[in-house]
Amino acid sequence: MEEPLLAGATGTKHGGDEEESLAVREVKKQLYLAVPLVVGLLLQNLVQMVSVMFVGHLGELALASASLATSFAGVTGFSLLAGMACSLDTLCGQAFGARQHHQIGVYKQRAMLVLALVSVPVAAVWAYTGEILAWCGQDPEIAAGAGSYIRWMIPALFVYGALQCHVRFLQTQNLVVPVMLSSGATALCHPAVCWLLVRGLGLGRNGAALANGVSYLANLTFLALYVRLSPSCKATWTGFSAEAFRGVTEFLKLAVPSAVMVCMEWWSFELLVLLSGLLPNPKLETAVLSICLNTNGFAFMVPLGLGSAIRAARSGPAGNPGGGAPGAGGGHVRRARDGAGAQPVGLRLQQRGGGGPVHRQNDAHPRDVHRLRWPAVCALRCC
Repeated sequence: MEEPLLAGATGTKHGGDEEESLAVREVKKQLYLAVPLVVGLLLQNLVQMVSVMFVGHLGELALASASLATSFAGVTGFSLLAGMACSLDTLCGQAFGARQHHQIGVYKQRAMLVLALVSVPVAAVWAYTGEILAWCGQDPEIAAGAGSYIRWMIPALFVYGALQCHVRFLQTQNLVVPVMLSSGATALCHPAVCWLLVRGLGLGRNGAALANGVSYLANLTFLALYVRLSPSCKATWTGFSAEAFRGVTEFLKLAVPSAVMVCMEWWSFELLVLLSGLLPNPKLETAVLSICLNTNGFAFMVPLGLGSAIRAARSGPAGNPGGGAPGAGGGHVRRARDGAGAQPVGLRLQQRGGGGPVHRQNDAHPRDVHRLRWPAVCALRCC
């Protein structure tokens, strides 16, 4: 009578050990994906931060104008394109899981086509940004400078959509290391590009805006060459297809809600910078708040990368999604992602004057950044 009880107890213990081992394997797999994703996101976000730092060396007005233009670009353009590109996480992930490899390339082409078309009216809005900001009550000097800056960012707008499509095309296939290496090479070269355009060619703050487009184009070129030449993408990329022109309506049914979700989160931060331009000292307030939010946004890439790793791990081949049982280890990684939080790890960089002489000459800047730091962190943690 005791043998079945002992056997049952042994079986329960063995089952618990097996479940724990499965969870550990799943966590290791997702962390293996998370590290390149986190590094890649940090490096991609570094491009615009470096551009703002170069503008910070040109004066308070230039920094306020660039900050306002960057926020307006995020609200009206980059958030929209990034949100629509997020639909590829679902479409390409399902196709990869179902082993419909050819369809992954079709989805990417269709997304690139739609995002290029969406960029046209956005570029038209950007062309009149100065007038729009002045009509909204912004300081005339800052509005004029922001309008000039964002017009030089229009090339970056058209490149950004295609870049996001390539990143998600590779990410859903768990090809995250090429994205990290490409972003690293771009971030390494971006300061030199900024110096050449801002100082070497004498374009000033407009050169920093153009540098974003140049760096995005270099990143896109690296990824496009990898997709075209790598054996890993041989099954998923077979060349351009006429199928990309069909099914646009179905793509929009998923892309539009995805864009709305991303825009709601993105706008909640960027609108603060736009509203700061209505304060009594708009040059100071806009520059300070932009520094704070950009730096905290840089730190937010860590939990965002962990969350992207979970989505990438879930898009494994049919029958074995993600290499583990459905849901195994997901809770562990979610807790790790949430525990990472949005810590202000980069604030010291710009508090020490990394943004330029404006931050060193005006003593109000470091104090105001410190005062605004924790409200911004709390806002990030609540989203």
